[in-house]
Amino acid sequence: MQTDKILDYRLFLQREEKFIRADYFAEFRQYNRIRNGDVEAVKERFELVRPNYLNGKDGRGTLSQDPLRNSIYHLVSSAAVISRLCIDGGMDMNTAYTLSDIYINAADEAKSVEEVMDLIATMQIDYATRMRDLKKSNVINFHIRRTIDYIYNNLNKPLTVAELAALEDLNPVYFSRIFMNETGKRVSEFIAEAKLQTAKNMLSHSEYSILEIAMSLGYSSQSAFSNAFKTNCGMTPKKYRDHNNGKL
Repeated sequence: MQTDKILDYRLFLQREEKFIRADYFAEFRQYNRIRNGDVEAVKERFELVRPNYLNGKDGRGTLSQDPLRNSIYHLVSSAAVISRLCIDGGMDMNTAYTLSDIYINAADEAKSVEEVMDLIATMQIDYATRMRDLKKSNVINFHIRRTIDYIYNNLNKPLTVAELAALEDLNPVYFSRIFMNETGKRVSEFIAEAKLQTAKNMLSHSEYSILEIAMSLGYSSQSAFSNAFKTNCGMTPKKYRDHNNGKL
């Protein structure tokens, strides 16, 4: 299939129609919310963009001239990304892929674009809820459960034990002890691992620059991020990205 002429024509039409693609970074941030189990943020974001989905002004590409089939194709592509990111985040592979199959099969039976949009919302919330429960499955203490939610919702900040303990109105020493008892990790270790796992995810599945990733995860500089990444992962962020994108 010769794509050059088709590509040139499509790009010309998009320029003429002033078509603006959806923000890649915004889309990825939603996927990251799902992977991190941030259920409420997933719901809020979807409700915010839903009107644009329905009126065709969301910046998604046209995968079919039939509106219903077009929305189904977008659900399929979204399910593919979400399932793989959740597997990367610790979800059982069979669970993640079977959930994807369930929603794709349901979309195949849908009779309207609105029905597909409802399925997309349900799918995103379902995956996010399962990821949230997975991250907290071994945690009983309600202070620590709330703290874990707060950490994943604020990875862009330089979090400290004192700050987290204060949010729960606990003594920092006592808070640190129960956090270790519940998670098996020191608070700083848990935060560092959460940030680095998110960084790996972004390096593998996004086009963010290394500097943008460092800043979005609350590192003081790109070099601080790179040093922490190399210490924990055995390679630089660039080498990790190249390796996972098949460049090495």
